[in-house]
Amino acid sequence: MKHCLVVDDSRVVRKVARKILEELHFAISEAEDGQIALTACRGTMPDAILLDWNMPNMSGIEFLRALRQESGGDRPIVVFCTTENDINFITQAMEAGANEYIMKPFDREILEAKFAEVGLV
Repeated sequence: MKHCLVVDDSRVVRKVARKILEELHFAISEAEDGQIALTACRGTMPDAILLDWNMPNMSGIEFLRALRQESGGDRPIVVFCTTENDINFITQAMEAGANEYIMKPFDREILEAKFAEVGLV
């Protein structure tokens, strides 16, 4: 079973993402911010990361840049999931190593399609 780390400061978003991803047969872990997520990745590197941009302590983009510097940090498929829709944000995310970028709000169809595009479902 593939493992997805859901990183978002909103408990509601994490809960919704967990339900959808569990239905897609992922094992799920959660983190409220980038710093907690980075610590979790240092323990066990997930197969995929669903990542919010705006979070306290360490933003999604800061986390992604740090992740890609970690040993094995090049392996997880990272899907940014955010309200930021400006092309500059999307460009920054892709340059930092994101594999996909989706907008909130999302549903099962959107998540399943993006995860399928990167070979996770």
